[in-house]
Amino acid sequence: MFKRLLVPLDGSQLAEAVLPMALFFAEKFGAAILLFHAIEQDAPATIHGERHLADPHEAEVYLNEIATRLTRPNVTVTQHLHTVKQTDVARTIIEHAVEYESDLVALCAHGSGGWRDRFVSNIAQQVVARGTTPVLFVNPEKTARAEKFACRKILLPLDGTPHHEPALPVATTVARVTGATLRLVTVVPTTSTLSAERAGAGTLLPNAMAEILELAQRGAVEYLQEVTRQLSAKNVQATAEVARGEIAPAILDAEKRANADLVVLATHGRSAVDAFWSGSVTPKVLAQSRAPVLLVRVMGEEAKR
Repeated sequence: MFKRLLVPLDGSQLAEAVLPMALFFAEKFGAAILLFHAIEQDAPATIHGERHLADPHEAEVYLNEIATRLTRPNVTVTQHLHTVKQTDVARTIIEHAVEYESDLVALCAHGSGGWRDRFVSNIAQQVVARGTTPVLFVNPEKTARAEKFACRKILLPLDGTPHHEPALPVATTVARVTGATLRLVTVVPTTSTLSAERAGAGTLLPNAMAEILELAQRGAVEYLQEVTRQLSAKNVQATAEVARGEIAPAILDAEKRANADLVVLATHGRSAVDAFWSGSVTPKVLAQSRAPVLLVRVMGEEAKR
C-alpha cells in the first residue's frame, strides 16, 4: 500500500517529530523515503521558534544529515531540494507527491501563521483538501517525543456509510502489516449534540428525534458487528463501540480510552455544515489527538455530499 513516502521538512525540530513514524512505515511496508524541502518566497527568518531554511546550500546539507540519520539496511532514503522559490507550500508538496508517485505524505502541523492557523489553514489540512494522497499527520504539541514509533492499537472511526469506508481497507492493511489491533468507533449524536440544522427538528419533535437516534444507535451496533465479523475472517483482531455525543470529542475520548497509537480517519478535506467528516471535525481531531492521524481522502461524487 505504501511504497513511496514523501516527508516535507522545514529545518525545525518540530517538523522532525514525524520522522519516527515515517521510518516505522518505511520499514514495515518496505517503502522508500523522499525527504523534501522547498525554498519559500519571502520566507520568515524563523519558524516554530527556530531558524528557517532559506539558503539552498544550508538546506541541502540539512537534508543530507537527516538522510544519514534515517538510513537503514532495508530503507532507501533520498532527498530533493526545490530551489525555485515558492509562495504556496501546500501546492508544492502536492505537486511533488504526484511527480514522485508518492502514496503517503508524512508531515506535522506547519502553517504561515503558526499554530494559531491549525484549525483552518495548516499545511497538512491544505494538502489533504487539495490533493488525493493520504496524509500521515503528527501533532508535535500533543505527541510525546520518542526515538522509535510502534503501532499496536489503531482507532478507526466509521459512520456506517459506504462513502466513508476508504479508511477501512487502509486501516485493515496497516493492522495486518504491523500486527496491530483495531478499535472501531461510531458516534451517534444525542439530542443535545445535534447540529443546528437538525436541532430545530429535535425541538419541535423531541420524542420522534429521540426515537430516530435510538434507531441510529441500534443500526450502528449491527453495522459494527458485521464489520468486526468481516475483519475476523481476515485474521484481523478488532473490537468496536458506539459512542454518543459530539463527534470530535467522542473520537478523541475513544482514542484516549483505547490508548491508540494511530488514528485512521476518512475526511472530505473541506468544510461542510453537517457532514459527518466535515472540515469542522477533522481539524479538531488533528489539533487534539495525541496519536498520529492517517487522513484518507473521501473521493468521487460522495465527497461532494
